[in-house]
Amino acid sequence: MAETPKVTRQQQPDRPAAAPADGRRTAARRSAVRSLLRLWPFVRPVRARLFTAAFVAVLASCIGLVIPLVLKWLVDGPIADRDPGGAWLGGGYLLLLGLAEAGLFGLRRWLVARPLARVEATMRDSLYRHVQRLPVAFHDRWASGQLLSRGTTDLQLLRLFLAFPLTFLLVNATTILVGCAILLVQRWSLGLVLLAPIVPLIALCSVFEAKYAVAARRAQDQVGDVTTVVEESVLGIRIIKGFGRHRSQARAFRTLTARLRTTELRKARLLAFLWSFIMALPELAVGAALVLGTVQVADGDLSAGTLVAFLSTALALMWPVESIGFLLAMSNDAAAATDRYFEVLDEPVADRDDTWKATGRTDGAAPTADTGPGATDHTADTDTGSGTTDHTTGPTPRTADLAADTTPESAGLAFHAVTFRYPDAPAGAPPTLRGIDLHIRPGETMALVGATGSGKTTLTALVPRLYDATGGRITLDGTDITALSRDELRARVAVAFEEPTLFSATAAENVLMGGEGAGPDDLRRALRVAQADGFVDALPDGTDTEVGEQGLSLSGGQRQRLALARAVVGRPRFLVLDDPLSALDVHTEALVEAALRQVLATTTALVVAHRPSTVLLADRVALLSGGRIAAVGSHHQLLRENAEYAALMSGAADDRSTARREGESVR
Repeated sequence: MAETPKVTRQQQPDRPAAAPADGRRTAARRSAVRSLLRLWPFVRPVRARLFTAAFVAVLASCIGLVIPLVLKWLVDGPIADRDPGGAWLGGGYLLLLGLAEAGLFGLRRWLVARPLARVEATMRDSLYRHVQRLPVAFHDRWASGQLLSRGTTDLQLLRLFLAFPLTFLLVNATTILVGCAILLVQRWSLGLVLLAPIVPLIALCSVFEAKYAVAARRAQDQVGDVTTVVEESVLGIRIIKGFGRHRSQARAFRTLTARLRTTELRKARLLAFLWSFIMALPELAVGAALVLGTVQVADGDLSAGTLVAFLSTALALMWPVESIGFLLAMSNDAAAATDRYFEVLDEPVADRDDTWKATGRTDGAAPTADTGPGATDHTADTDTGSGTTDHTTGPTPRTADLAADTTPESAGLAFHAVTFRYPDAPAGAPPTLRGIDLHIRPGETMALVGATGSGKTTLTALVPRLYDATGGRITLDGTDITALSRDELRARVAVAFEEPTLFSATAAENVLMGGEGAGPDDLRRALRVAQADGFVDALPDGTDTEVGEQGLSLSGGQRQRLALARAVVGRPRFLVLDDPLSALDVHTEALVEAALRQVLATTTALVVAHRPSTVLLADRVALLSGGRIAAVGSHHQLLRENAEYAALMSGAADDRSTARREGESVR
C-alpha cells in the first residue's frame, strides 16, 4: 500500500503536539502608510521609471483641466461672435488636447509594466529563499497555505497597488488641488459651494479606512486558510477517498468559503456605503453651483463661457473625487498584504553562533536583521530551530566549544551533555532530550533504539541542525557543529528520514539532490545500494521518469529506497538514517542491508532502528529511554543485560515473524 502522505501541521514523532498556529499576528494594526513604506527597498531600484510615470500621469491630468478653459474661450469667443473659423480652430485644439491626454496615459502604463513585474518577481524570489532558510520550528507552526497565499495572492495585490492606486493617489490629489484653484479663480463664490463637501468626505474616509483595513486583513487570512485546505485535500486524496471522507471535507471547505464570502460581502458593503456618499455629495454640490451660476448668468453677473468652463472643470474633478473610495480600498488591501508578507520576511534566520562567526563579534550582542530585498542574498543558510525572534535563547557559544578538539577520543560523531526542548513545548514540561552523552567512533555504525516517543527522531534531527540543541554540544571529528557553516555541515552529513519526501522531478534528480557534483556513476552506485535500480530502470523513461508530486506514483517502499539512494549518493562522511527500511518487504530488506553494509563500512553512521535485522547492521547499540541514553553496548550484550531492550527487540521480532508468516501464506 502506498505510504500515507504527510499533511500540513501533522504532529511529528518523538515530540509534543504543537499548539495550533497559522502564523497570524495579533498585534495592533499599524497605519496603512507605515506598512506600505516598507515596500520602498523593493521599489527603489525602479524608482526612476515610476517617478517618470507619475509625472506623465500628472501632466496628462493637468491637460484634461485645460480643456474647460478652451471651452470658455470657444463659447465666449467664436460661438458668441458666430465665427465658424474660430469654432473649427477651437475644435482642433480640443482634439489635440484629447489625443495628448490619451497618449500620455498610455505612456504611463508602458513605463510601469516592466519595472513592476520586476518588483513582484524580486519580492517573490526573496520570500521563497527566505522561507527555505527559516528554521524547521517555523514550518511546524505555520500552515503551508498561509505561505502559499503570501507568495501568490498577496504579491498580486501589491503589484496592482504599485501599478494603479500608488500613482493615482498622487495624480488625483494633484488634479483636485489644481482644479480647485482654477474653480476659485474663475468664480470664488461658486468654488466655495463645490468645496463644501470636503470636510464630511474626509471624516467618512477616515472611518471607512479603519473598518475596511480590519476586513481586508481578515479576508486575506481566510484565503490562506482556504488554500491550506485545498492543498491538504490534494496531497491527502488517497486518505480522503480511502475512508470516504469527501463529504466531510467538502463541508469543511464550504464552511471556510462561507466565512470568506461573508468577509468579502462586508468589504463590499463598506465600499458601497462610502461610494454612495462620495458620489452623492459632489453631485449635490455641482447641482447647487449650476443653479446659482445660471441665476448669475441670467442677471448678467457671469458670462455663459465662464459657467460652461466652471461646470466642465467641476465634472472633470468628479472622477478623481469618486475614485477615492476605490483607491483607499485597494491601498488597505495592499497594506494588509504588505503586513502579511513581512510577517514571514521578519522571521529571524541566523542564530547568534552563525552571526558571531560571520562578523567576528564576541560581545554577545544580538544581530540586527536586514529584511530588505537583498538581505537574503547575503544571509547564510541558517535554518535554526529556535522558531522565535529572541536571538538570545539559543545555545551560548564558547570559544572552547567552537575550537576543534584534535584528541583521538573526540573523532567521529559525539554528543556532549546534549539537551533539547521544542520551542512550542508547554511551560514546565521536561525537555525532550536530557543530558545525552554518546560517542560514535570513526567508521562505526551506531543503532539508536527506543520506544515510540523516546526522542529518537529528535536526536537525529540535531545532527544536521534541523533543530539546534538548547544545551550541550555536538561535534564532528572534534569540531562543534555550530562552528561549521550550514553548507559545510550538510556536505559532511547525509540524512534519510522514515517518511521519504520526493519532489515533482525525475528519479535521477531526486537522487542527485543528495550529492553536490554527483554524476551518472554515483547515481548508478546509489541506486544499487538502495536496491532501486531494478524498479527505476523499469519505469517508462528510466531514471528520467517524472515521479510526480510527493512521489505518490511510486509505492512506499520504492519512495523509501530512492530516499536512501539520495542519502548515500554523495559518499558522505557521516550518515544519519531514521528507520530507512521500514517500508520494505523481507526479501528487499535483506538485499538492501547486504549492500548497505558496504556503505556503512566506510562512513560514520547513526541509524534509528526498530527491527532486529536493522540493529544487526550496527557495531553497537544505544538505548534511548525517557530522553536519556539508558545503555550502550552490542546487540547481544544488551539482550542479556537490559530488560527494556530485550522487551523492545522481542516485540519487534514477534511483529517481524508474524509479518513474514503472513507474507508466506499470501505467496
